[in-house]
Amino acid sequence: MSPLENLRSDPRVEFVNGTDYAPRGRCVVYWMRRAQRALDNPALEIAICLANELLLPVVTFFCLRPRLPHANQRQFAFMLDGLRDTAERLERRGIGFVMRLCKDGKVARDFAAFCAQSRPAVVVTDRNPLNNNVARLLPGDFALPVVQVDADTIVPIALIGREHYAARTIRPRIHSYMESYLAPVRAQKVKRAWRSGQSWASLAPSPGLAASLPTDLSVGPTNFKGGTTEGLYQLRRFIKTRLAGYAVNRNRPELDGTSRLSPYLHFGQLGPHTIAVAACNSDVPERHVQAFLEELVVRRELAINFTVFNARWSRIEACEPWALRTLALHARDPRPYQYNERQIENAETHDRLWNAAQRQMVESGWMHGYMRMYWAKKILEWSWSAAEAYEVAMRLNDRFELDGRDPNGYAGVAWAVGGKHDRAWGPERPVYGKIRYMSASSTGRKFDSRAYIERWLGATDKLR
Repeated sequence: MSPLENLRSDPRVEFVNGTDYAPRGRCVVYWMRRAQRALDNPALEIAICLANELLLPVVTFFCLRPRLPHANQRQFAFMLDGLRDTAERLERRGIGFVMRLCKDGKVARDFAAFCAQSRPAVVVTDRNPLNNNVARLLPGDFALPVVQVDADTIVPIALIGREHYAARTIRPRIHSYMESYLAPVRAQKVKRAWRSGQSWASLAPSPGLAASLPTDLSVGPTNFKGGTTEGLYQLRRFIKTRLAGYAVNRNRPELDGTSRLSPYLHFGQLGPHTIAVAACNSDVPERHVQAFLEELVVRRELAINFTVFNARWSRIEACEPWALRTLALHARDPRPYQYNERQIENAETHDRLWNAAQRQMVESGWMHGYMRMYWAKKILEWSWSAAEAYEVAMRLNDRFELDGRDPNGYAGVAWAVGGKHDRAWGPERPVYGKIRYMSASSTGRKFDSRAYIERWLGATDKLR
């Protein structure tokens, strides 16, 4: 039986194009997209497995796309930190790395050109939950076999099978499989190493490359450093200093009790297996570990489920009928305060707590999860329509957050603005209807909001 046939029983694997090796292949190509790492990467390990069966080397191909919507220097600086780290780790494992610049967005053309040059026996790629249809990315005459691997979840998407509408419905299904998949991804040795002389034109992920890309330079780098090595350091710090209080402190923005690992997960520099296994192997009390796994696995994979199975995830129409009805009923309600997108982006509102959250995002590239909920709900309250609020929140999230353009962020906006994964709340309120409401006073009472405001606005800040 062909090694490709052996993969048919693996729920992480999908055959996208062909089911047998291309004849006279010279290598196995791993088309790296979202899982930008050499550690705990199921897609890479499957590529190595197939290459070892064929006694061929593995080469990784990555296409750098500077003209992605809302992409900027901040995100590319972080990504390139990670790619530099990953290229070094791949080299130590005897795996090639080729990166090319895609200036006009035609990734399929550039990838097909690379395959024509490298002549792979098979292509392995990692699944992107925001662009799940790999076949649509390939040129019409692309004849090579392509295997897509789910490298972004603990429980494979295929085992979930449909869209779930709340954590309470997906949680039992995830828990029924989680123990089977909650283990490190076994790292294999390559039988035939990639020869350094066997290379083609490749762009080096150098430190200064981000500033030279044709992308938005107005949003600059932050103090976050990218890469698997840095991500592992931050993971160790979290487990040592903050995991023990996670169940209590995660919703206290002034304490910063969260993991702050979402940028590393978003760019695939750390995989969920690495993080989950480290938490489970710690000596932290079980209730804190379970609270963290609820966020890392159940809530994160519910968000991925949303973008994979709901084609309208980028629009308010993705939300539930009850939410759309209540928002429509209150569409003409007076808004005591209304702000345009420029005012919102510049934190020019009357609400100091909200301004502090916006400043945190713009300046640091990251916003505390509890404040993200309040932040998006106030955009709903201050916008001319729910649809506009949804779009503005999506754009600002994608532009300023290091973990922007991610299922977690999109599901968060959908929850806050459109009640996605939530339920109807009464009594009905102006503008919100039955969408869950958050106010500055109720939110601010749950943590030391004064300390949070002073940190991001300053004690003497004169904003309204």
